[in-house]
Amino acid sequence: MRQYSPDLTPPWKKSQPVPEVPADPGLVVEEPGTGFCGAVIRCEAGTVTLEDRFGKHRVFPLQPRGFLLEGRVVTLVKPSSGPARPTRTASGSVAVPGARARVARAGRIYVEGRHDAELVEKVWGDDLRIEGVVVEYLEGVDDLPAVVAEFDPGPDARLGVLVDHLVPGSKESRIAESVTSEYALVVGHPYIDIWEAVKPAALGIESWPRVPRGQDWKTGVCRALGWPENTGAAWQHILSRVHSYKDLEPELLGCVEHLIDHVTAP
Repeated sequence: MRQYSPDLTPPWKKSQPVPEVPADPGLVVEEPGTGFCGAVIRCEAGTVTLEDRFGKHRVFPLQPRGFLLEGRVVTLVKPSSGPARPTRTASGSVAVPGARARVARAGRIYVEGRHDAELVEKVWGDDLRIEGVVVEYLEGVDDLPAVVAEFDPGPDARLGVLVDHLVPGSKESRIAESVTSEYALVVGHPYIDIWEAVKPAALGIESWPRVPRGQDWKTGVCRALGWPENTGAAWQHILSRVHSYKDLEPELLGCVEHLIDHVTAP
């Protein structure tokens, strides 16, 4: 009697034709044997290095049928010699090469100052242009209720506001609570200034210094770190060390993503 043995070959290794995909930097794939999922950061000498969302690196061989891309089995191959287009924006969103900026919505995102606006632009600028969202700065939020009333938010003109140092009992929290429009969303991070939302590791420092009450916080930071007491130059240095969302604290990331979702809601 003929006996049949069960086929124990994993489905992703069975000899069905699968697409070949260049291992371009930023491509997110999963190695099914280990379940490790991450973005390609380099491809060399028959191997590919992946980085997961926690920053952990793993090296895998470039073997046939070796990875899953959006749940489908693929064979990663060495990328072409031409310049690779980024597959992710600085915010971590999927890049849309060649996409044109959308006509600006009536809705807006307001931030407290110029530094806040520059940081949001650097990390989320691509996303905001595609969504047609304009970011403006207020030079403080003391007059926020009047600003919101003048804007007159509505279902087709939603308003989002990002506030520094939004912690219980603060002046900022009391101002935020006074905004009651259902089409205006006020959120904030706990940091004294947007500078602090940049991870210290991105700047090569152990932590942000504590500045005694009564001192100008930015000037005090420059003094404590041994930087020239030129806050404009200090900010440009800080901003130059921010390359993507990975260089920012999670508390800020969540706030900005929440505001974008609010302003672009149907």
